[in-house]
Amino acid sequence: MSSTANQWKPTFEPLAFARQSSMRTAQTPMSVAEIQGGICAAAARPLSRATTLPAQAYTSEDFFAWELDNLLRPGWQCVGHISQIPNAGDFINLDLLGEPLIVVRAKDDSIRVLSRVCPHRSMDIMPEGFGYEGHGPAESRDGKSDCGHTRLFLCPYHAWTFELDGQLKACPEMHEAEDFCRDNFFLKPFRSEIWLGFIFVNLDGTAPPLAEGLGEMAADLAAFRLEKMKLVIAREWDCPFNWKVLVENFMESYHHLGIHHKTLQPMMPARDTWTEQERRHYVRSHLPYKDSVREAYREFEASGDFSNALPPLPGLSDMQKSEWGLFLIHPTFLLATAPDRVIWYRLQPLGPDRLKLVTTTLVAPEAMALPNFEQLHAQTTEQLTAFHLEDMEVCTAVQRGFYASGWQPGRLSHLEMPVWLFHRYLAARIRDVWPTDDGKAAASQHPRAKQETMQ
Repeated sequence: MSSTANQWKPTFEPLAFARQSSMRTAQTPMSVAEIQGGICAAAARPLSRATTLPAQAYTSEDFFAWELDNLLRPGWQCVGHISQIPNAGDFINLDLLGEPLIVVRAKDDSIRVLSRVCPHRSMDIMPEGFGYEGHGPAESRDGKSDCGHTRLFLCPYHAWTFELDGQLKACPEMHEAEDFCRDNFFLKPFRSEIWLGFIFVNLDGTAPPLAEGLGEMAADLAAFRLEKMKLVIAREWDCPFNWKVLVENFMESYHHLGIHHKTLQPMMPARDTWTEQERRHYVRSHLPYKDSVREAYREFEASGDFSNALPPLPGLSDMQKSEWGLFLIHPTFLLATAPDRVIWYRLQPLGPDRLKLVTTTLVAPEAMALPNFEQLHAQTTEQLTAFHLEDMEVCTAVQRGFYASGWQPGRLSHLEMPVWLFHRYLAARIRDVWPTDDGKAAASQHPRAKQETMQ
């Protein structure tokens, strides 16, 4: 975590606020069915009449439990990028929706997502710090306990040993256990897929293949060569707000003219942002540079002087060089593309009012070869941290608002179309379908598409 992130402390603890007897929480408790009804009613409105969701959708323990069982565990969750584990034995540890996981590159170069729970006595085989000092073959990376390199996995409790593919290699003193078969004990594998270099896991094993429905998005991103990029920044944040608050904040750019008025608004004015037509599995938005920024970027690219900024990614179209792109793959994959970098957020929902977040930046290998890359890396880190700190403050304050007696349903701007589309996704899943399955897809906001619709 960056030093700046370490300095940021949330000013609000949602549960503490809600439970103080001297504080009043005006929202009447709602059942899961009532919250679902409120979401469906809001999502059924046209964008011109769109409203926010019930506050209880962001505060209810019961509704969060429904989300776990019906949105999050059945969905595809992104847990890493292949550049984080380039060699056999490289691994990432994380806890996702209550599951302690290892993401590892095995000896055959495949990438596996395995449970960290030992099949012997349920010990976490990779506890923080990798067990007691000097025990086991795992080596941490950069002093972090959540990533490193190992030859095999060794449970620190009873020294059961596992291969990188999860198969049991050795289990001392088990020779007197009748009918014990070593092949029956292994680290549980979870279903996983690699998509454009990103590693996804489906915890309950029921999701359709990840690439289904993402063909247009993959084509849109092809020029970025995401599978070739390198993850160079990863910052961890403890977020005292609901996971949906973060998704909604990430995808809409209306707030550029508010909290980002000094950081993003001067480059990408809110009024110029627009969202593509509704799709079954993802949302796509465009954040064009204003004319003066676009012209300055062309001059910067033509100069070939990259002493103070990352060079443009090779092979991008003129449009891709003149805007940021925002993508949401339902439910939690958040990606932002810029002409010189890609930003990915890893979400780990912990409860109705708690989220672990890792903000990352990926760059082209060519950029890493620049002699001044360390300087550019520091600048990029500062830029990412600056606007994310602004988002942390507003998201925290939004969560507090859900508990307040002054809360009331709001109206959405046309610039918040991504939020409305996300609500339509939630409503579709409540109906056990996907967006566009049982209704007409919402039209694109692109000026040309609007004109064609009117004709």
